[in-house]
Amino acid sequence: MLMTGADMILKGLEKNGVSVIFGYPGAANCPIYDKIPEYNIQHILVRNEQGAAHMANAYARVTGKVGVCTATSGPGATNLITGIATAYMDSIPLVAITGQVDTSLIGRDAFQEVDITGTTISVCKHNYLVEDIKDLPRIIDEAVYIATTGRPGPVLVDVPMNISLSSTDCNYDFSCAKPPVIRGYNPEPVADKSEFDEIVTLLKTAKRPLILSGGGIILSKASDAFRNFIKTSKIPVVSTMTGIGSIETDNRLYYGMVGSHGVRVANYALNKSDVLLVLGARLGDRAVAHLTNLKTNKKIIHIDIDPAEICKNIAVDISVISDAGFALQQLNSHAGKISCPDEWVADLDRVKSMDKPYNTDDGEFVNPKYLLKKLSDRTNSDVIITTEVGQNQIWTANAFTVKNAGSFITSAGFGTMGYGLPAAIGAKFAAPDKTVIAVMGDGSFQMDMCELGTMSQWGINVKMILFKNNRLGMVRELQWSAYKSNYSGVFLDGSPDFAKLVDAYGIKSKCISKNSEIDSAIDALLSDDKSFLLIVNTDPLETCQVGFDRKEHEK
Repeated sequence: MLMTGADMILKGLEKNGVSVIFGYPGAANCPIYDKIPEYNIQHILVRNEQGAAHMANAYARVTGKVGVCTATSGPGATNLITGIATAYMDSIPLVAITGQVDTSLIGRDAFQEVDITGTTISVCKHNYLVEDIKDLPRIIDEAVYIATTGRPGPVLVDVPMNISLSSTDCNYDFSCAKPPVIRGYNPEPVADKSEFDEIVTLLKTAKRPLILSGGGIILSKASDAFRNFIKTSKIPVVSTMTGIGSIETDNRLYYGMVGSHGVRVANYALNKSDVLLVLGARLGDRAVAHLTNLKTNKKIIHIDIDPAEICKNIAVDISVISDAGFALQQLNSHAGKISCPDEWVADLDRVKSMDKPYNTDDGEFVNPKYLLKKLSDRTNSDVIITTEVGQNQIWTANAFTVKNAGSFITSAGFGTMGYGLPAAIGAKFAAPDKTVIAVMGDGSFQMDMCELGTMSQWGINVKMILFKNNRLGMVRELQWSAYKSNYSGVFLDGSPDFAKLVDAYGIKSKCISKNSEIDSAIDALLSDDKSFLLIVNTDPLETCQVGFDRKEHEK
C-alpha cells in the first residue's frame, strides 16, 4: 500500500491508541497537519510549544496512556525542550514528534534547523532522527513502547520534511499487537520472590520501621496494593512529592512529605527510623538533602524498577530491581507477619501534634494553607489539582488532602514554572467530567497565561486559584533566609490586572483578602462547571513553614 511518511506517523499513533495530539504547526511538520483530518486523532492547538508538552504530560498522568505533542523544526522544537525535560525528571510517558529540515539540508545551517536529537539526548529516554521513510512505522511503535514501559519517560522522533512528504509502498503490519523487540532493552525486570524474604525479616524485627513512598507506586498503578500493605502491616509512611497520593494524605499512618520543604514530623521519622523501605523513589536531593546522615543507625532497603537508581545516591543494605506492583504483591503475601510497634507510631503522633494550627484570624491577607485545607474539605478531595512551582506548590503539597492516586499533578523533579495551567488543561481534556483546579502564583502564571486562549478555543474549563503576593515568593523566601533579606529581582511590579485579563477571555473572577471570605469564594469557584479565577491576596512575607509567624519573620 502506498503511504506518505505523515500517514505512517499518524497510522502508527492511531494503532497505539493515541486519540489526541497537543501541538503547534510550522512548515517542517505541516505534512503531518495536512493528514490529521483523515485520522481519528484530535489536534489541540496550543499557544506555545512548551504548553503542548506540559498538556501531554498531564494527559498521560491522568489516562495512564502515552501523551503526544508535536512542533516544527528550530525554535518550535527547542520550545519543547523544557517540557521534555519536565517529563523526563518525573518519569512521564511522552512522545514528542518534531519536524526537521530536508535531509539534504541537515548540517548546512538551513532556515530553522537545529540538531534537536543532539540537544535533547540528556533529557530523553531515547530519541530518533528518521533517515529512511521505511523505518517510520517501526520507529513509532518503538517510541510508544519505550516511553510507556519500564521506567516511563519521553521519547523524541525527529522527522525531516522530505520524509514526511514522500511516499513509498508500506507493507508494515499495523494490526500486529505484539510489542516490538528491541535488542538490549529489558523494560520489565522480574525479581525473584526469594529476594523479599530478607526484607520481610528486617521489617518484622524493626522497632522503628518506615516506608518512603515515591512516584513509582503511582506510575505502576500499585496504590491500592500499597494501601492494603499499610493497612495490614501498620508501618508509618512518608512520601516524596511525586509520591503524594500513593496513600491517602489523611490516613493516620501518613506523616507527610519529606525534604527541604517537607513537614517536621516526616523528616523526624526519616531520621529516627531504624529500617527504611524506599519504594519507587530515587532519593533525590530535594527529598533527602544530607544522605550521609540518613545512613546513620539504620538499614535501608531500596526497591526500584530502574537499576541505575540503586546505590546511585546512597549505598543501601538490600536492593531489589522490580516494578512496585510486583514488589507489593510479594510484600502483601507476608504483610500479616509484620506488626509495627505501637510506641513508634505514638512517638510520631507526638511530634505531629506539635505543629501549630493554621492561622484563621482575619487580617490584611488570606492564609493560603488554610484556604487549601478548606478547599480539600469542601470538595472531599474529589478533584484533580495541578500546581505551578514555588510557594504555591509547597502549600498545596502540605495542606491539600489528596485521596486519589494521580490526582496531585506537579513538576516535582525539574521544578518547571509555567507547568500548572497547561497541565490542568491536559488533565481536564483527559477527564472532562472531573473538576480540575490549577493552583498558581502570580509569577508562574505569567509564564503560561497565554494558554487561556487554548482553554477558550477548545472549551476546556479549568478552575484557577491565583495566590497574589506581587513577589517571586520562593526566591524572596530564600533571599530572606540565606541572603540576609537582600531582596533582588523578586518584585513583580508591572503585573496586569488579572481580573481584567481573564475577563478578556470571557472568564469570571473574584478577589479576596481575608480568611472570612474563603467560604463564599469557594462557593463562587465551584458554583458551575465554567472556568473561574479566584485571586487570593497573600502576605508577601508568607513562607512555606507550617507555623508561619509574621512578627517572627519581620525580625
